[in-house]
Amino acid sequence: MDLIDRIKDIAKRIPGQMEHIKTEEATKNAFIMPLISSLGYDVFNPLEVVPEYTADIGSKKGEKVDYAIKKNDEIIMLVECKWSGADLHEDHTSQLYRYFSVTEARFAILTNGIIYEFYSDIDEKNKMDSKPFFVFNLLHFEDHQINELKKFTKSAFSLDDILTTASTLKYTGAIKKILEDELKNPSEQFVRFFASQIYDGRLTQQVIEQFKSIVKEARNQFISERLNERLKFALATNEDNSTAEINTEEQINDNTSSGDDLEITQDKIDGYNIVKAILREIIDVKRITVRDTKSYCGILLDDNNRKPICRLHFNYSQKYLGLVNNKNEERFEIDNVDDIFKYVDELKAITVAYDNAEL
Repeated sequence: MDLIDRIKDIAKRIPGQMEHIKTEEATKNAFIMPLISSLGYDVFNPLEVVPEYTADIGSKKGEKVDYAIKKNDEIIMLVECKWSGADLHEDHTSQLYRYFSVTEARFAILTNGIIYEFYSDIDEKNKMDSKPFFVFNLLHFEDHQINELKKFTKSAFSLDDILTTASTLKYTGAIKKILEDELKNPSEQFVRFFASQIYDGRLTQQVIEQFKSIVKEARNQFISERLNERLKFALATNEDNSTAEINTEEQINDNTSSGDDLEITQDKIDGYNIVKAILREIIDVKRITVRDTKSYCGILLDDNNRKPICRLHFNYSQKYLGLVNNKNEERFEIDNVDDIFKYVDELKAITVAYDNAEL
């Protein structure tokens, strides 16, 4: 089983177990130990994974880090664990910072079992950085992050290889965070950057305030247009392969529209993205695809017409969400696309059932 499959298997179990995990120890057993194991380390072998590793700091004796991971009898990583409900944005790094300075480890992980923050000493050798160079969220990750995580597996671990890319990861992540914040709430400096290139007059404070709303609107249009292009491409690509859906009473061939007849509405785009947002907690969103017909927009798992997740009946004034279960579709009236969020449990259950059927 590949690393991504092992990670997805752990992630898939989290939503159903979260409400039963109330302590740090339970978090370790349910989430953290399986993750360490998925990286190839034997959690029951003290020569590889040392629980409650003693890291005496000066006169303070008996200081313990939750796990020390070893390879070739050398400590390569420290892991400090918190309860799954803990907010890692609070000051949980100070303890790990102290441990880092008294061991030979060059990497340290702070985790609540769901989010894993990876630290090193990029800025100053032998002194743990204040910010992580890599953050991995079990419930929300991209494929390229799996490639970074692979570098920490027992078979692939190389100190030099990781350190070579760690600084790039750290600063790339920081830039992405700045872009995200600026796109949500553009600062004056960000607005000035655009306004200065297109406005010929003097950039007074009043002009800057006017451009703030213009920048926000331009951002919204840009994102909407990109999403529209991607969805239109996906619908057009899948159209040629469209065959009968799993519900045999309903022949798709009678309803299939040509690519030119497809009505790519904003509601369909929003509905598709809402379903992806709901399901990304349990599966890779790249597995979710769409096929449009004259009567509904079908959302499928693995681009497989035998795995319909739901149908968006959005072509008429009254909208319906169709949930397909055991070859039967049940339709629910919805007033707007946000009402799809009312069916989170049902959408997840349908999707999980397809994967479980293959086990």
